[in-house]
Amino acid sequence: MTEAAEPFGFLAVDKPRGWTSHDIVAKVRRGTGVKRVGHAGTLDPMATGMLILCIGAATRLSEYVMHTDKLYIATVRLGVETDTYDAEGQVVATKPINKLTREALDFTLSQFSGEIEQVPPMFSAIKQNGKKLYELARAGKEVERAPRTVHIHAIHIYEWEPPDAKIVVWCSSGTYIRSIAHDWGHILGVGGHLTELHRRIVGSFQVMTPWEELLNSFDDGSWTQYIRSEFQALQHIPAIYLDAAQTDDMQHGRPISRMEDIGSTPLRRAYADDDGLFLGIVEAKDHHWQPIKVFG
Repeated sequence: MTEAAEPFGFLAVDKPRGWTSHDIVAKVRRGTGVKRVGHAGTLDPMATGMLILCIGAATRLSEYVMHTDKLYIATVRLGVETDTYDAEGQVVATKPINKLTREALDFTLSQFSGEIEQVPPMFSAIKQNGKKLYELARAGKEVERAPRTVHIHAIHIYEWEPPDAKIVVWCSSGTYIRSIAHDWGHILGVGGHLTELHRRIVGSFQVMTPWEELLNSFDDGSWTQYIRSEFQALQHIPAIYLDAAQTDDMQHGRPISRMEDIGSTPLRRAYADDDGLFLGIVEAKDHHWQPIKVFG
């Protein structure tokens, strides 16, 4: 496949339980014949739901999708604590939950709303001193982890069938739902762990392609119908339109004069004014736009 013919864009796939994000990427590479395929934010094997795949040169835009807000539906089992904070780990403590009330559940869960400091679980891919935390955890070691600031836009219980509480979490990128399950159980005094996790929304992506449907489309090449453009993927980044001279500057990586205020984000999607061609991403620098990702 030539560079010119290589598809460009994003797939929003409904990942099945039990598969790693890398498994999905590998299957899409084989099924489509496209070498450049990556994902914009991993899902644990036990998790299901929206996995955004970057196709072709769109892999260079993965960071902008990865850092968008997410919406999850999670099931937390209270009264049982595990070492991994989820159902994949070993049970380390159990406590009765017969004294829990719905009022107590709602009140304690509301404490996670807003900007919070969250300690990542030991079983995570975060690196510390060059080692991934889960590698240390599997070796029986536990180390101090620095808390990270995350933002929980909304969190609530929508179903309570003891011992399981189903919760909805709308949060910033980098939030560990497993840690919320674990910490919530601690606040309640009974422990808790995550048993199910479904990612429903990533940034501006709200509709997923069923995995089996995508697989079946590989045979006749119709899978490209599911590709979404950068226009949908990067809606959180404002757009600017460049005239012919500015487009030439953009395509050669030269600074582009800027008149407008940058607002809340220094980034812009750049398009050619005459034909709407996506040119790339620019960043505000002093009194100009600096191209940082050039495509057109």
